[in-house]
Amino acid sequence: MTSGFYPLPFQESLRLSEIVRELDVLEIAGAEYAERMIVSLAVDSREVSSGSLFVAIRGFASDGHGYISEAVRRGAVAVICEALPEDNGTEAVYIRVADSRRALAAAARAFYRNASGQILLIGVTGTNGKTTTARLIADMLNSCGIPAGYIGTNLCRIGDRDIFLERTTPEAHELQALFRCMLDAGCQAAVMEVSSHALVLDRVRGLRFRGAVFTNLSMEHLDFHQTMEGYAEAKQILFDQLDPEGFAVFNIDDPYALQMASRVPEDKRLCCTLKPEKTSAFRCGRSFSATVSSRTLGSSFVELHFPEALHTVQTDLPGMYNVMNLLEAAAAVSGMGIMPEEVAAVLGKPFRVEGRMERIWDIEKSRCAFVDYAHTPDALEKALSALGELKSLDARLVVVFGCGGNRDRLKRPEMGRIAGEKADFVFLTSDNPRNESPELILDEIESGLEGKNYRRITGREEAIREAVAALLPGDILLVAGKGHETYQEIGGIKHFFSDQEILRECLQKGSFTAPEKERS
Repeated sequence: MTSGFYPLPFQESLRLSEIVRELDVLEIAGAEYAERMIVSLAVDSREVSSGSLFVAIRGFASDGHGYISEAVRRGAVAVICEALPEDNGTEAVYIRVADSRRALAAAARAFYRNASGQILLIGVTGTNGKTTTARLIADMLNSCGIPAGYIGTNLCRIGDRDIFLERTTPEAHELQALFRCMLDAGCQAAVMEVSSHALVLDRVRGLRFRGAVFTNLSMEHLDFHQTMEGYAEAKQILFDQLDPEGFAVFNIDDPYALQMASRVPEDKRLCCTLKPEKTSAFRCGRSFSATVSSRTLGSSFVELHFPEALHTVQTDLPGMYNVMNLLEAAAAVSGMGIMPEEVAAVLGKPFRVEGRMERIWDIEKSRCAFVDYAHTPDALEKALSALGELKSLDARLVVVFGCGGNRDRLKRPEMGRIAGEKADFVFLTSDNPRNESPELILDEIESGLEGKNYRRITGREEAIREAVAALLPGDILLVAGKGHETYQEIGGIKHFFSDQEILRECLQKGSFTAPEKERS
């Protein structure tokens, strides 16, 4: 997997004057700019090289204005900023704007020759389900003859090339670079997860989406948005950026869907429900629904009701919330003009997303473990409910989970309550403590576990091993919270850590054997 962004062969430079034309400029100082050539964009002074345009952004941890002199020393020939430095000299051009983030988005579109405008964009937003839904859409488009790239949680996929990403939705200049790479690789479409942070911080400003998908909304990121109302308003920005010829897909079973759709014309709405028998306040252009005829730990048979057809598909994605993910993906691909029979044929193929209900079997001892990214109350409840419905009456559902540090603290006792109610036994452990005390985090989760069956084991590896050791034939284990992550952050330092690796060692190599005891 390639890390970072790399030089693009389609161009070596662009005149600064062509970028300035796209900006709302308040003032220009320093050197003469008309003939200056820009070869790269940067928001981190450490990434500046000769010929760079440096954009000084006021961040939450640091202010880029404090690094302007370093950027110029490293070779920046132009600087976009909200305040001119006291000593602006003649080494560089200084372009003052009201909002550097918005200027970055405009500069990036110009520098990469409006790559985003030459590709069909589908954005997926919501609290849970973004990754699964977006990956499904990208896979289906590729299988149906529309080459599509994917941008999402820690990953950009262009054909058979994977690029590691630090953010779910990269900064504006990184996004445009990726779109340009997709175009150069022959992609006609791009499917991307769009985070609430990206929407508020203008990372996707100026993009026009052919399709926009809303999965659901529940408690998350309140350390940033403060209230659910603020969080919902951030998500709604995506639908304000819908192309006039585009479409929007809504999970109308979610109470926030009506707000998301409020500024989308009725004929552009593709509505998805798992409760078709219930009346809805929605007026839709097209309606999609799904019912499950049968399900096991290994697969489910789902009837997809398209507006013009009914198709049954077999999927290995467990849980009704994954049925909704599948249904919304089907609706989105239908919005791109793919026929229902083609959609159904592709959905019937095996599909797996790392760390999203990823199944690990111990065939010999009839034990099963799932790794899932569930790190919100809603996601944990849905994952546990799904697995609880699949276990046999005499089997137990065991969960290992914790909560991340330096994040919303209000969800911790709520997640403890949910785990205690939905699981037969809980192993309470660390997630990514970051710069918080692991023990204090566990104290807050534990406050919601009153009177429930649980053990508190701070070390995550020990907790997973103890949970596997306690499993009896038929039991199901859910290891929740970290999903696809291959690290654990403790004291601000990331250490290699993989839930999957530990589980496979325990389950497949038989390093632990379930004790001979009666079920409790």
